[in-house]
Amino acid sequence: MTNASIEIRRGVPADAGVLAEFGWRTFEETYGARNDPQNMADYLAANYGEEQQERELRSPDVVTLLAELEGSLVGFSQVRRSTPPECVPSEDAVELWRFYVDRPWHGRGVAQQLLDDTRIAAAELEGRRVWLSVWEKNPRAIAFYTKSGFVDEGSADFWVGNDRQTDRVLVLDLLPGEDGVR
Repeated sequence: MTNASIEIRRGVPADAGVLAEFGWRTFEETYGARNDPQNMADYLAANYGEEQQERELRSPDVVTLLAELEGSLVGFSQVRRSTPPECVPSEDAVELWRFYVDRPWHGRGVAQQLLDDTRIAAAELEGRRVWLSVWEKNPRAIAFYTKSGFVDEGSADFWVGNDRQTDRVLVLDLLPGEDGVR
């Protein structure tokens, strides 16, 4: 069930601080217990600082969407132009780079609403397909993406600090005419 009071908007540079805190917290809550604390700290410091988020929010190659309830952040996604791994069969693919929903909002339709808008953002970056990588030890996320039409195309390395992990690479074709796609 989608919560009608959830509003999804594009992030702006002024959102860098709240986005950095939210991204740091949700990533740590999701993966912290299953990773070495130093590796986790190194990863978080490199990826979720306020300056890093501001650069991403300013980049023409990144679209950040914020899901809010009464002005409070409950989820976010980022799509970006990037080089896909070899297992992704397309040069015109964009990456669903980050996708997080706060735990109290899991199972309440926020993720699907955010994903629908993320598909539109991917098309705006001239993507004909969306790819993402998700930790192979995150069955909940894999199930959500698979239910949403993503197909497993292979694997890729993902580094948390100096720990090499394996991510599944999932791909979703954006159909012509779908969600504003050409």
